[in-house]
Amino acid sequence: MSTMSRESTRLLYLARHAEPDAHDAGLTSIGSVQAQHLGQRLAPLSVGRITHGPLPRAAETARIVAEQFEQSPALVDDDCVGDYFPHLPRREEIPDAWADTVMSFLGEVSEDEASRGAALGADAIDLWAGPAVDGRAPVDVVITHAFTIGWLVAHALAAPTWRWFPPMQCHAGLTVIRYEVGSPPSVVFANDMAHLPADLQWTGFPDHLRL
Repeated sequence: MSTMSRESTRLLYLARHAEPDAHDAGLTSIGSVQAQHLGQRLAPLSVGRITHGPLPRAAETARIVAEQFEQSPALVDDDCVGDYFPHLPRREEIPDAWADTVMSFLGEVSEDEASRGAALGADAIDLWAGPAVDGRAPVDVVITHAFTIGWLVAHALAAPTWRWFPPMQCHAGLTVIRYEVGSPPSVVFANDMAHLPADLQWTGFPDHLRL
C-alpha cells in the first residue's frame, strides 16, 4: 500500500491549444468553441493560474479556458511551454526502422533552433515535472503545444529523449500526468477528447490517423 501523503501528489493537466486560424493571430471559430469545451471540463479544478505558451493560439485558448471558471485563474505566459523542438536527436539514437522518418521531419531544424529548444525543454522539465514539493501546486493547468506535451510525456515514461516524436496531440486534446514522491510518474490519460463534441474532435490530425 502506498504511504505517499495526499499533499505530495500532483496532477499536471496539459492541453494543446485549440484550432488556430491560418495566420496564427488567434483561433478559428471552431477553435473558440473547442476552447470553451476544454474550459468547461477544467473548470471544477482548484487552480489559481493557467500557464500558456507565448504564441497567439495558446494565449487565446488559455483566455477562453479561464473564462469558463467561476473565478477566472490568472494567466501566465511562459516560453518553456511554447512551441519549440525540445530535443534534436542524432541519427544513431533512433532505431533504424524509424530513423529516416524522424530525421526527415527534423532535417530543417537550425542549430539555433536546436540550442534554444534544448534549453527550453530543460526548463520545462525543471518547472513542470515532479510532485507537489518545493513550492509546486498540487494541480497545474498548462496550455501548450504538441511537441512540449510529447516531451513531458516521454520524460514521465522515462522514454528515450527522442521519443517526444511523433507529436500526436489533437487541438484541445487533454493529457494528465500524475506525480508522487517516491513513485514513478504515470500518464493518467493522453490526448483525451471526451469533452469535445464529435464534430470538433480530431482537428490537427491528418485524416489517415483519425480513429
